[in-house]
Amino acid sequence: MIRSDKVAIIDRNAEALGIPRKQLMESSGHAVAQKVIEQASKGDKVVIIAGRGNNGGDGFVTARFLGDYDVEIFLLGRSETIRTEIARENWQALRAAEYDTHQVRDSVELREGDAGSAIKEADVIIDAMLGTGISGGLREPTATAAKEINNSEGTVVSVDVPTGVDPDTGGTVSDAVVADEVVTFHDMKPGLPDIDATVTVADIGIPEAAQRFVGPGDLLVLDRESDAHKGDHGEILVIGGGPYTGAPALSAQAALRAGADLVHVLCPESVVATVQSYHQDIITHALSGDQILPEHVGEMQELATDKDCVVFGPGLGRNETSLDAARQFLSGADGSIVVDADPLRVVPEVQTDADLLCTPHQGELKAMGGKTDDDWSVRQDLVADFAKEIDQTLLVKGPYDIISDGAETRVNRTGNPGMTVGGTGDVLAGVTGALFARVSGVTAGGLAAYITGRAGDEVARTHSHGLMASDLPDVVSEIITGETNE
Repeated sequence: MIRSDKVAIIDRNAEALGIPRKQLMESSGHAVAQKVIEQASKGDKVVIIAGRGNNGGDGFVTARFLGDYDVEIFLLGRSETIRTEIARENWQALRAAEYDTHQVRDSVELREGDAGSAIKEADVIIDAMLGTGISGGLREPTATAAKEINNSEGTVVSVDVPTGVDPDTGGTVSDAVVADEVVTFHDMKPGLPDIDATVTVADIGIPEAAQRFVGPGDLLVLDRESDAHKGDHGEILVIGGGPYTGAPALSAQAALRAGADLVHVLCPESVVATVQSYHQDIITHALSGDQILPEHVGEMQELATDKDCVVFGPGLGRNETSLDAARQFLSGADGSIVVDADPLRVVPEVQTDADLLCTPHQGELKAMGGKTDDDWSVRQDLVADFAKEIDQTLLVKGPYDIISDGAETRVNRTGNPGMTVGGTGDVLAGVTGALFARVSGVTAGGLAAYITGRAGDEVARTHSHGLMASDLPDVVSEIITGETNE
């Protein structure tokens, strides 16, 4: 099944794979027409009630496949307010081909005018008003159109989802369309099995890769509200450093460029000044000494308490005393934590209330007790099995990154061999932390891998295999805001 919030993501990813949304609309309209042909006899009157979005566009396409029927199309609203280019193009195609089209400007036309008469006389009515676009109650003239459709004697065929039905829950608003048949696309919507209608799932040519591989459509989840305030997009704490200075600084910079509002670094006092020198926007906090020790766990937990996500491990090192501190910190933690680098090896032995998103490369995965394979399609199953075993989310880095929590698995294909340079994993950890503050583990891990890989691909155009990890953070923000070319 597929939730409504994933539909636009998959459509956009399919487009990135070379399958235009207009082609998907053509397939959708054809599928609806095939259902009408099953329900109607040649010459029957078919009335299409269409909204101004892509659901209406599907209805416009449907009309062109019903040449043996008496078809009328009613657009709810003015044609100049059609909301998408592909829907507008299909409306214009109907007009140019002189189909029987009408624009309904107010609800009176649906009760007393030609639209109302057509609905009453129709043998089949196609509900192409809202689909998955329901938000709150029905507005006019959609509300009246739904009432008139429900009062009609014709067979009602809804496009994707009956107007007024929540596709995720099956809940309905007042006067939702009561459909006889529903033609939904690509996959079943969770709410549709609960409605009293026959539901057909139509294959419209979206490849499985549009869901499996992370793509530009996934970036849609990162849209920001216009009235957002400081802190709404995450306050991040990076804990690490000691043997390595640049690692926590790179993670912090990357988190800022990935959209975090505030980023703190907690590190040994011996490296605080150096970390701070990387960027003035990094807020630093010092732990006594030159490495992270068990005696610091209380301070670490206290500072982590009110943070939206902790990035734990960059530059911490493999000293056994520091790993003991890692065990204690993770055991007593809750909330969202990205675990990177050397502390990864202690994760399987730790019981924690925290949601961990672990970012090992394949060697680190083996050290954790997981298995790997050169074939990514085999590796994804191995990663999913190990994620389920440890009950945490994994982002396993490689030529194809595998992201899984054991229930859901995504694959990322961005990135290049130049990214084997030291520090790119620290950038990835920071981006992951910024996103894990806002979205679920698999979504955050998949997006972070995609964004960081694309940043590396952009940098490689100039520097090839000479790219440096410090080149990536500034490009990360360009990828997220869509300023670089596909």
